[in-house]
Amino acid sequence: MSVPLPHRKILAKALVGAVLAASFVIQALAALRPYVPLLLVATAVSIAVEGVLYRWQRGMLSLFAKSHADVTVRHVLRDLLLVVGLLRLEGPDRETAYEPLVGGLLAFYALHCAVQAVSVLVRRTRTLPVVTRNIDATALRLSPAPPTLLRRAGHRLIVFGLPATCGLLATAATGESVYASAGILLSVGLALTGLYDLLVRLLPRRRPAGERETLEWFDAWLAAYRPTVGLYFSGGAASAYQANMWLEPLAALAERPLIVLRERFMVDSLAPTDLPIVCLPKVSTLLRLEHSTLQVLIHPSNSGKTSQVLRIPTIKHAFVNHGESDKLSSCNPYAKAYDEVWVAGPAARERYALAEVGVEDKDVVEIGRPQLDAVKPHSGAPTGRWTTVLYAPTWEGWDGNPGNTSVTAAGERLVRALLADPGVRLLYKPHPLTGSVDPRAGAADRRIRQLIRAAGPDHSPFVCEELARRTEELDHFTTSGRPTGADQAELMLWQSAPEPGRAAAVARATAAWERAYWASLPEGAHLVVTEERPTLYACFDRADLLITDVSSVVGDFLASGKPYAVVNTGELDEEAFRAAFPTVAAATVLTPDAAGVPALLAAVRDPGRDQLAEARGALRVRLLGPDEPSAQERFAGAVRALAATAREHRARMAERAAPEIPGQRRDVTVRPPSRPA
Repeated sequence: MSVPLPHRKILAKALVGAVLAASFVIQALAALRPYVPLLLVATAVSIAVEGVLYRWQRGMLSLFAKSHADVTVRHVLRDLLLVVGLLRLEGPDRETAYEPLVGGLLAFYALHCAVQAVSVLVRRTRTLPVVTRNIDATALRLSPAPPTLLRRAGHRLIVFGLPATCGLLATAATGESVYASAGILLSVGLALTGLYDLLVRLLPRRRPAGERETLEWFDAWLAAYRPTVGLYFSGGAASAYQANMWLEPLAALAERPLIVLRERFMVDSLAPTDLPIVCLPKVSTLLRLEHSTLQVLIHPSNSGKTSQVLRIPTIKHAFVNHGESDKLSSCNPYAKAYDEVWVAGPAARERYALAEVGVEDKDVVEIGRPQLDAVKPHSGAPTGRWTTVLYAPTWEGWDGNPGNTSVTAAGERLVRALLADPGVRLLYKPHPLTGSVDPRAGAADRRIRQLIRAAGPDHSPFVCEELARRTEELDHFTTSGRPTGADQAELMLWQSAPEPGRAAAVARATAAWERAYWASLPEGAHLVVTEERPTLYACFDRADLLITDVSSVVGDFLASGKPYAVVNTGELDEEAFRAAFPTVAAATVLTPDAAGVPALLAAVRDPGRDQLAEARGALRVRLLGPDEPSAQERFAGAVRALAATAREHRARMAERAAPEIPGQRRDVTVRPPSRPA
């Protein structure tokens, strides 16, 4: 019986920790005895385990640090035990002979502390109050980052201290102190070299611009660029897709768009775009936007930091969401904090009205889903040998509702039923957050993947010349020339002046890569899609049928007009399930036992059995709005209308704040009332 992957990871961590602890215990015993062969072996093992920790078990480093056994403590203890072993060896004047070695070690560790202190100072000088991308920031005197080794205390101590440790080992083995002296001198030399490299970077002409100078530069750039509409986003690394889906619609606007982020790491997490990106981590820096020309900000998601930007009175805010579904989260009461809520179609408007969360109907604007304009429409029943089924379940959600995801209760049975049909080609694309709340969902997801991989031979794409060439071409646009180990200041310098039309070139390269990718797959091969590419919409274009849960994927897939099914894993019967979730109106409802899969596949293959085609068309209009004008045109119109409202509001604010016009009032002297006689 095979051990599950999470258990294997736990066992591996326990084994590494046990070996490291045992090596120190044995090293201590061998040093006190002393027994040189055992001392050498135990020290070598502990050094090897350090390498394993930093290469494969980095998660344990924080555990050791919390236990006050970080790399510095471990390294000092390792060298200390070697010195103890040397002192315990028999020989004349051992203590006197090894005094210089102890002094050298102390000097090395003092230099290590100095290098770390200066490294922190350098990092602070390179941490600017504004992080940018696609903006010329050369005026800020940006420069390449220090070597990665000098910025990571643990790696630096291991590398710089290794010669000293090896020298001590050689002296213990041979009794010749020259080896320890040479090793310690080399370690001290490395530390001095690193210290010099860092100190030079603190010279006035070598430092980037300070906070005040950077903010003045940012204000000047805002005044020159004059942005009118922007996207505001704050979130974790896994949520970058929520902002990425709005990059192309924003770039297609005739206005001057801007992307405003709050987390520094997110600057590099966004997809390729030509749009200028600014990250403003501090609230005080964010509020400088009040005096800019920015009129409208769109918000793909809610976050704790959203309230900070809503304080700016000169900007109008619209919530556009990153997907719409029948879930309560699609009608969050926080939406009433925005000036307007932009939805895809009438269904979302009705959803807000029924939810009674404080969003007034006059503030709801239907714009469609601009991202879906490129989704290919339904061209009829599958004509080839294979019926491609996309199973894209959602995740378990924060509320613990068992009906949120079908992965746990029905996923394996659904996949088995699909794989049992020899004419089915299965694409499995789980939600990225699957298993992040409920471990059972993560375990079920891993079992589903194993079922798919076991259903036939290797389903990976063939390593063909075309796919390799397209991958290289796409990597050239996205990562070519990227400096290794760069910090944020160096990335600002590298990304300060993108080539014009780079985003369009990336889009063309991505489309070519997707064509080569699908062509490279073995005929009829099943596929587990978990990487960034191919995208969900690319899977839409390949699928003849979607099986999913109550989620925003339903509304997006309806843009194609193709058949879809929704899995009912809750406690509602089918009639109540359809009534509770309007997006299910044109779907085939599947139960957890997957009994309806054969009939569903038959309806997809035979248009005569497809009784829901007309209902899908009607639901598509209800969820996404009309085909004309296009969603991009409606989105642009909503931006222009809200921008006009913002300008009118600014004019009224300016009028109220204007100084009194001379001559409009008489200088009347107010006299106190006379007293009665």
